[in-house]
Amino acid sequence: MTDPNAIRPSELDQLPDRDPEETAEWQASLDAVAKAAGPHRAAYLMRRTLERAEGIGVALPKLLETDHVNSIPTAAEPAVPGDEALEARITAWNRWNAAAMVTRASKYGVGGHIATFASAAWLYEVGFNHFFRGKEGDGSGDQLFIQGHASPGIYARAFLDGRLTEQHLDNFRQEVGGNGLPSYPHPRRLPWLWEFPTVSMGLGPISAIYQARFNRYLTSRGIKDVSGSHVWAFLGDGEMDEPESTTALTLAAREKLDNLTFVVNCNLQRLDGPVRANFKIVQELEALFRGAGWNVIKTLWGSAWDELFRLDTTGALARRLREVPDAQLQTYQTRDAAYIRQHFFGADPALAEMAKLLSDDQIIECFHFSRGGHEPRKIYAAYRAALEHKGAPTVILAQTVKGHTLGAGFASKNANHQMKKLSVDEFKALRDLLELPIPDSAFADGQVPYGHPGADSPEVRYLQERRAALGGPAPARRVHPVPALPAPAEKAFTAFDKGSGSQKVATTMAFVRLVKELVRDRETGRRWVPIVPDEARTFGMESLFPSIGIYSPMGQTYEPVDRDQLMYYKEAKNGQILNEGITEAGSMADFIAAATSYATHGEPMIPFYIFYSMFGWQRTADQMWQLGDQLGRGFLVGATAGRTTLTGEGLQHADGHSPLIAATNPAALTYDPAFAYEIPVIVKEGLRRMYGEAAPGEDQNVFYYLTVYNEPLPQPAKPSVPGIDEGIVKGLYRFNTAESAGLSVPANAPRIQLLGSGTAIHWALEAQRLLAEEWGVAADVWSATSWGELRRDAMEADAALLRGEERVPYIRRALQGVEGPVLAVSDYMRQVPDQIAQWVEQDYTSLGTDGFGLSDTREAARRHYGVDAQSIVAAALAQLARRGEVKATTVKEAREKYGL
Repeated sequence: MTDPNAIRPSELDQLPDRDPEETAEWQASLDAVAKAAGPHRAAYLMRRTLERAEGIGVALPKLLETDHVNSIPTAAEPAVPGDEALEARITAWNRWNAAAMVTRASKYGVGGHIATFASAAWLYEVGFNHFFRGKEGDGSGDQLFIQGHASPGIYARAFLDGRLTEQHLDNFRQEVGGNGLPSYPHPRRLPWLWEFPTVSMGLGPISAIYQARFNRYLTSRGIKDVSGSHVWAFLGDGEMDEPESTTALTLAAREKLDNLTFVVNCNLQRLDGPVRANFKIVQELEALFRGAGWNVIKTLWGSAWDELFRLDTTGALARRLREVPDAQLQTYQTRDAAYIRQHFFGADPALAEMAKLLSDDQIIECFHFSRGGHEPRKIYAAYRAALEHKGAPTVILAQTVKGHTLGAGFASKNANHQMKKLSVDEFKALRDLLELPIPDSAFADGQVPYGHPGADSPEVRYLQERRAALGGPAPARRVHPVPALPAPAEKAFTAFDKGSGSQKVATTMAFVRLVKELVRDRETGRRWVPIVPDEARTFGMESLFPSIGIYSPMGQTYEPVDRDQLMYYKEAKNGQILNEGITEAGSMADFIAAATSYATHGEPMIPFYIFYSMFGWQRTADQMWQLGDQLGRGFLVGATAGRTTLTGEGLQHADGHSPLIAATNPAALTYDPAFAYEIPVIVKEGLRRMYGEAAPGEDQNVFYYLTVYNEPLPQPAKPSVPGIDEGIVKGLYRFNTAESAGLSVPANAPRIQLLGSGTAIHWALEAQRLLAEEWGVAADVWSATSWGELRRDAMEADAALLRGEERVPYIRRALQGVEGPVLAVSDYMRQVPDQIAQWVEQDYTSLGTDGFGLSDTREAARRHYGVDAQSIVAAALAQLARRGEVKATTVKEAREKYGL
């Protein structure tokens, strides 16, 4: 039989043991302790030894989990500066007004959340009074990612300090009139208060990490010293289930982002019930963060527990706290002392003896109320320790009670996330608990009153003094006036005006060449932030590596394998490129931080993020909405775009829909350029609108999405067409006519208008030739650079008509008077060009690549979807046949001729 106590093979067997006898003595000592005093004593000694080793600089792996107790002992907690009594009064007013605001709004059926802020009130109040730096001091202040469901409490505090009025609070979740408060943090809806939209679960954590990282990037590149800024992210324990919440934890540790603190409100409840009913979420998160390399601070138990831990001479209490699952701990919070004596203390004889020394009131205080996240001294100690820790980010796991102070009907109830109001009697009980001077007479007609101690009260003066000392109000968003960026030299935008001659150039390469020129610009070049998720070589960007470098806080600590090559892999502390590895979510978080730097830091940056188009909007569209919500500016570039251009990659790489998804975002200006010369026109316009002198009434807070292709083709010269730049920007211009293309067609030939976008225009041009040479049909070819912008303009024209204004959509003006029907084609599903159908006066139809992607040659794929030149010819003839302009048999003849 195998000896269970035998030493098993270990990786240490491969290492030299300079003194086997000494090793054996240590092992024997451990055996003796375990035998004489039990395994718990042996474990305690080992942990003390590991703790000592760390203290004297002996490098050893840390334990991933510690006991379910506070990381900072009570005796080690620093005194809290300031007036704790006044801070308690301020917190009480905030609790009241948050609950009152949501309850008053509930009569309109708009809902709201109460329980989250009730649990987290002190987590915010301690920060506002002592830690969160405002925007009016030196630097950029701190960046606060507020947990979305806690927003009523933040509004309540802004009401107390005079930034909001009762009318504002009464417009909670009622925004149509223009004076409402958004449900959650939302810069687009309340741009002077909120910096970061966070309620889309998981996006706050990853954004906070990349914001902290981008702060370091700005400092390292000499753009602005923001080393004094700290990023605070307030999260829910249930929110940590989202993949985006944890996907970048190792990045934060790897790059030693000690300018970042996560505060996870561990109230043990998510929307439907316990976060980890049969387990312990705090222990799980501790192991997760420690394993990722973070500094972990657990703030679990309030001061009432000090007596219990003092009485625990055997370690039984710590063991019991570790083994009780979260759902049971929630149950204790709602049960009487007799139940807790029986089910918690009764599980261990040593604990049963301890319980005899405790009164019922002590037990109730500990299990119902006393949590580390409800005590300012313990929170202050955790925040101070987080700021003092260097070399790694910190996470504070603060245990609270969801619905704390709201009464037995709320606290720890599974349904409390959906509970939107308190009754008058519950409010009176809350008033008494919080000791607020609100008389019964204030509840007129059952309406819950707001409470305010007065603009000149000690509470308000104290609150404002503390914020003044910390650099002004918080949270706050400030967009300091910055001069418009000068336009780059015109030369950069004209490189492709003469075409590429016989050289074949893909539009992806055309865009990259343009960026290479723009990053060299003396005035604005350093403000470009190229972002790529480990596909730079795919997009031909490797030539940028040695010239502007890849950002790394470590610099380059190795000799790259390709150092002897011209385009070697160069990393640098001041590198400009953000090469993020295989993470579209991380790349988008980078983009958002850079795209909003004009507001966060008063430094306009120009991010361009280039990615496989299939892995952009489809995979990270929620972050694109976050980008729009946060009023971000920059260029998203969907490369290797289209359903049929990326040969051999197949279904999961074949993008046939990204422009359609992008069209759903009001902040996105979506373009599908066909020719290389169109790209500089679009980028130049984007730079003017977002970073230069915007026209009156023009929204600068937009971003551009360009689709570019990996199909090398000869690029034509820019036609000498009047108003061509305007047409490119607005979304449509006539590239040529059958006659200007040099095609011979009869004078009375049937005519059709072919609208093509992106790579599809090349199929349309071939179809134009076939129609003329083989069927006697004249076709004009139009470049539809933006179906989405054509639609946006037409919708604005419709809205103007409803206001009694005369306005004709651009699409209608552009096509006014042209002969024949219109046939639109793109490398996307038909819904993309069909966006404009209702505003086209001519007969309109479309071709597209509807269905799933597949692997094959470009030619075979296009024939499969019916968008190649021959298929366009057949479709054009069918349109003309329906109008009686060609014989119906012509369509059959064409299909047979082309083998369709």
